[in-house]
Amino acid sequence: MKLPKVVMAYCPKCGKHTPHDVERVKKAKASEMKAGQRRFRRATSGYGGFPRPKFEGREKPTKRVPLRYRCQVCKKATTPPGIRAKKFELVEA
Repeated sequence: MKLPKVVMAYCPKCGKHTPHDVERVKKAKASEMKAGQRRFRRATSGYGGFPRPKFEGREKPTKRVPLRYRCQVCKKATTPPGIRAKKFELVEA
């Protein structure tokens, strides 16, 4: 799927449609101090097996592409639900 780098979209802060820069969101490094990660580390440490069964099943044919739309007028960024696509590319319009 090809999407232009600049699109006209609704800005909730401006209250109208303005040009938005589209950028792909990069995954942030997971924090070691989150409760789920602490629980996981405790379960996997020491003797004993893995705390949950390995996922057995097919992989989904498409992945969700997280996007961030940044308003060119007020610089406010919004992150709508990601689009599902096999291939994703940002192109100059």
